[in-house]
Amino acid sequence: MLVFKLPGQAFLCAVILLTVPLAGQCRDLYRYTNDKGIMVLDDRIPADHATRGYEVLNEEGVVIEVVPRALSVEEQARQDVKELLAEAAAAEQERLRKWDHSLLLRYSTIEDIEAARERALRDLRIRVSILKSNARSLKQQVENYQSIAADTERSGGTVDVKVLAAIEELQTDIAVTDRSIVDRQAEVARVQEEFQLDIERFGMLLDLVELRRSLLATDR
Repeated sequence: MLVFKLPGQAFLCAVILLTVPLAGQCRDLYRYTNDKGIMVLDDRIPADHATRGYEVLNEEGVVIEVVPRALSVEEQARQDVKELLAEAAAAEQERLRKWDHSLLLRYSTIEDIEAARERALRDLRIRVSILKSNARSLKQQVENYQSIAADTERSGGTVDVKVLAAIEELQTDIAVTDRSIVDRQAEVARVQEEFQLDIERFGMLLDLVELRRSLLATDR
């Protein structure tokens, strides 16, 4: 072991000659600071210093690796947060890149986006209209069966179980249709919002293109 009271490249070829030939071959050396704050050069790292950080040097005394000290629990937690934030930022940048590429690939003007929006909304509204028509038809059938059941009861008869079963089945179909209508209406709102975002993003891209053209014209 060699101990240096001064930091830096204080060791030379003599260090290698003193330490390596004993082993009969070249080997890496380790430089670290001991408990007294003194720099130490050795062919091994004490176990209690392994987490404090050290340098690995080759037989020529050149640093080939720097091993940082182990982070504390608090430092590791902060580092994890930084890494998560960096990953989230990178993911968001990639999402925007893909979005921009898709917009520029599909549309040439904002009017193109507006036309695509109207086509999509028209199809959805037709589906909603069909569902509402089906719901009205189902409700009318229920009313017809209920009228039959009421007439039977008024006349003192017993309502046929098939009529009751038909009413129950129709009411189930009505509930399913009503849910489908709500879902399609929510989809209409979602599509409107998505196309509005596309329009705003595309407008921003057009502004950037115009700005670049202006800057290039100014440079000329």
